[in-house]
Amino acid sequence: METTFYIAGAVAVIATILVIMSYNLIHALLYLVVSFLAVAVVFFTLGATFMAALEVIIYAGAIVVLIIFVIMMLNLTYEDVQQERSWMKPSVWIGPSILSFVLLAELVYMVVATEAPQTTGAAIDAKAVGLALYGPYMLGVQLCGILLMAGIVGAYHLGRQKKKVVHRFLERSAAS
Repeated sequence: METTFYIAGAVAVIATILVIMSYNLIHALLYLVVSFLAVAVVFFTLGATFMAALEVIIYAGAIVVLIIFVIMMLNLTYEDVQQERSWMKPSVWIGPSILSFVLLAELVYMVVATEAPQTTGAAIDAKAVGLALYGPYMLGVQLCGILLMAGIVGAYHLGRQKKKVVHRFLERSAAS
């Protein structure tokens, strides 16, 4: 299990570096998913199966969908879509595919292995995590929500079109 931990950690670091170095947003998003999955494998090897599941559900699922919605809000033009198609060659998928295959091989190894991950403490269930998040850490949860909302509003304002919009009731008065 120790080797699995180090391989998953290396995959997470490599994928995160590739997120930062990618010029294309979709390519960076693919590497981000691989990085989140690698961190989930790290959590699983440490015996935190609930945190691994949360990592996959919340980060690799919900936040990636949120990023896709922001990309959709940017309203790309036809030229942008054609340029994106020229970038989406099969060679683009080699990096994320190799890293994902390494993670898949690790997960298969962990499932097949007879030994269970070593845990040092008691298991924490979902109720305890919920009580902790909405108890003493409620301010942090609210600040994270505000930060996500600020990111969405900022992405909207950066991506919106800069043309003048005239309300339908004011069109008649502006035409005369």
